[in-house]
Amino acid sequence: MLPPTLPFRRDTLLQRLRHQPSWDLLVIGGGATGLGVALDGISRGYTTLLLERADYAKGTSSRSTKLVHGGVRYLAQGDIALVREALYERGLLLKNAPHVVRNQNFIIPNYEWWSGPFYTLGLTLYDLLAGKRSLGPSRHLSRAEALRRLTTLQPDGLRGGVLYHDGQFDDARLAVNLAQTAVERGGTVLNYCEVHGLLKDTHGRVTGVAATDQETGATYELAAKVVVNATGVFVDAIRQLDEPGAPQLVRASQGVHIVVDKSFLPGDDALLIPQTDDGRVLFAVPWHNRVVLGTTDTPLPGPSPEPQAREDEIEFILRTAGRYLTRAPRRQDALSIFAGLRPLAAPTDGSAQTKEISRSHKLLVSETGLITITGGKWTTYRRMGEDTVAQAIALGKLPAAPSQTAHMPIHGAQPTPDHSSYLYVYGSDQPHLHQLLTEHPELSQRLDPALEFRYAEVVWAARYEMARTVEDVLARRVRALFLDAAAALRAAPAVAALLAQELGHDQQWQEQQVAAFRAVAQHYLPSR
Repeated sequence: MLPPTLPFRRDTLLQRLRHQPSWDLLVIGGGATGLGVALDGISRGYTTLLLERADYAKGTSSRSTKLVHGGVRYLAQGDIALVREALYERGLLLKNAPHVVRNQNFIIPNYEWWSGPFYTLGLTLYDLLAGKRSLGPSRHLSRAEALRRLTTLQPDGLRGGVLYHDGQFDDARLAVNLAQTAVERGGTVLNYCEVHGLLKDTHGRVTGVAATDQETGATYELAAKVVVNATGVFVDAIRQLDEPGAPQLVRASQGVHIVVDKSFLPGDDALLIPQTDDGRVLFAVPWHNRVVLGTTDTPLPGPSPEPQAREDEIEFILRTAGRYLTRAPRRQDALSIFAGLRPLAAPTDGSAQTKEISRSHKLLVSETGLITITGGKWTTYRRMGEDTVAQAIALGKLPAAPSQTAHMPIHGAQPTPDHSSYLYVYGSDQPHLHQLLTEHPELSQRLDPALEFRYAEVVWAARYEMARTVEDVLARRVRALFLDAAAALRAAPAVAALLAQELGHDQQWQEQQVAAFRAVAQHYLPSR
């Protein structure tokens, strides 16, 4: 029997919004940070509302390097506390969401005589900091074993390698699962509901928000004891609503990734290039039977809802990867190119070196009581949520209650997922999806010959995963836009037709959706 769709229906969630006179906790932003804050509040028993102006993980949170990690680079920078915290959170994520987080082997190739002992020592410390949540011991690899495991690694000058363990995950799928978990536990989360103003009392204290349903145009004034600004690279826009002229808190840094065919890195191991021309690291990570290459660190003057990869960033990734692979990837080999923005703390010394800015998260409470959380990374989303709600309690805005998220299973959690099927990301929902396919065999058709995804997944996304648009489905439910942008474009009309049937839209809506998706997808296509 298929699960009931009622909790995830938009009209059901809007009814909750209308009938709740006041909220304990109101979160602005539906990325990793906002979802973490909302879920923490729900776990403590507070009435909680989350509003996202677009879709869950629309921005930075769907455009990561797909790693759940302590941060080898931060260890090299001496930020032991951040690494220890992230490794602890990595262990919790693997326990609470094993269907979308997995143990991933990484290999650092050694081409200098000193690099083998150096990285072996450093990664042994990395393992020690992980403690009982270690994913496995690091070890030195001979030249022969490194080439056996990474068959496309450049052999010239190779001395050996170092193998270590970290986490790999599907970022947008985890975000959707967090939203589902929040709804199932009594919270209210709404995508396509934009906050355009802050409500204040006669003393100038923030008492809620003014918001607009992007689908209907309906406006709402929503009262709350605590309002949290968790909008990532856009936190300064919300802060301007609170205090016009407030100083810039966040500096946007762009990270670009290129997705290529699995043949560039066969096998199950990932490659870490420890030192690039700009002093960063470069990853080649297996992901959904493709390989993700990245990333860059480019300071930008301001945030953008749909950032675009620059030519120099694309060339940098291709050039660097080409030095370490026997078959150098070219521009025409790219299946998808995507850019994401990191919300880094704005440097106070005028420095442009965003790669050196700490990835620790930061909390700021304005004089009006607005709480802003920024910085951090996906791995520590849960801790960011816990710290934010703890701050609200410390301010006396909420009654004290313990956080329960450290041991809370995320929707779909399944102890031993079967990775032989690409449907493993659905976790405990997978049998229900199979039932949908059995009851409606016509939904077994592929969205495109180059994609593994089926019609049934579009229906599932609309009924159970709060997808509202073609982009929601192809970018963040089945990840097609990130895996093969051209194939995703070809699939758009079929997705629009299936969504229209599920959500009650007409032909004009379908055409508008396809056109809108085409405009977004242009940024992901490899053509110049």
